[in-house]
Amino acid sequence: MATSQQGGAPQEADEAVIEMDAVILVGGRGTRLRPLTVSTPKPMLPTAGHPFLAHLLARIREAGMRHVVLGTSYKAEVFEEYFGDGAAYGLEIEYVVEEEALGTGGAIRNVYGKLRYNNAMVFNGDVLSGADLSAIAATHVDKDADVTLHLVRVPDPRAFGSVPTDEDGNVLAFLEKTEDPPTDQINAGCYVFKRPVIENIPAGRVVSVERETFPGLLSAGAKVVGHVDSSYWRDMGRPDDFVQGSSDVVRGIAYSPLLQGRTGESLVDDSAGVAHGVILMGGTAVGRGCEIGAGSRVDDSVIFDGVTIEPGAMVRNSIIAAGATIGANARITDSVIGEGARIGARCELQAGMRVWPGVEIPDSGVRFSSDG
Repeated sequence: MATSQQGGAPQEADEAVIEMDAVILVGGRGTRLRPLTVSTPKPMLPTAGHPFLAHLLARIREAGMRHVVLGTSYKAEVFEEYFGDGAAYGLEIEYVVEEEALGTGGAIRNVYGKLRYNNAMVFNGDVLSGADLSAIAATHVDKDADVTLHLVRVPDPRAFGSVPTDEDGNVLAFLEKTEDPPTDQINAGCYVFKRPVIENIPAGRVVSVERETFPGLLSAGAKVVGHVDSSYWRDMGRPDDFVQGSSDVVRGIAYSPLLQGRTGESLVDDSAGVAHGVILMGGTAVGRGCEIGAGSRVDDSVIFDGVTIEPGAMVRNSIIAAGATIGANARITDSVIGEGARIGARCELQAGMRVWPGVEIPDSGVRFSSDG
């Protein structure tokens, strides 16, 4: 769910952020995005031409941090196979595998042995954000906080737990969802911890940072502050948010260093074949080796590698996974098509439909209108 209007911009490295570890929690199973995550961890799904995690790593690198620790679990090997030691990204990446689910707090504690600096900036690996990382780090250092939370202002905070602060930015409470929240500030999933605070999180068991760690710190009198802004923010956990997030990066609404100078209505890999008369718009991303037939229209969608869209097909607000085929004159709206699936000619899929990998739907096999 998106919550802001500002997409962010290039950041200048600040001394506060340079002397800081970056920790990214990427262990979730991504069940809300199935079937896309059956074979691929959510942070590795193609987003505006790159794995989602690559955009965050590029922002971390641009902010000035160099040492990154990935807290992995589900399909942990995929991350190291792709990013390696991080040298190709100007980073030094290390990996810690979470053998059993430990919750957000437990996952943070689990990487403690890899930390090098006195402070660590921690990211939820499924959030697309335009926040100024250097500014968050500066708030933490300037206020000598034990923990600093990035808090984002949202138009409708009722869908989230809210985090009120006093006039000096000190966090007052962590509140559950309510129909009448006292503030429009919510937890944006980015935190800066002093290293000893991480050490004091109980090791080897499930710990919720939101329900246990942060409230416990407040009760103990720790200095917990909020860095409040109205930057771009979106939880990428659902198909509609995933599509919108990718589209926003392609169009430059959400800033990514990986797309500087290349934003627009569509982003098409150089190896893709796009026939005459094809319309690509709404921030559509088209992956490697795709073939899009004449007269097709693809609007506000994410097309993974190796997809075939046959002539006259229409795809809107949808995700088409690698190797899938969309038949001629098919209509795909608000749907997720799994890896290697084949949707027959003249089919009509809509309203949140999800097709599992390898499934084949015959020509005209699913329709919401007569066959004319």
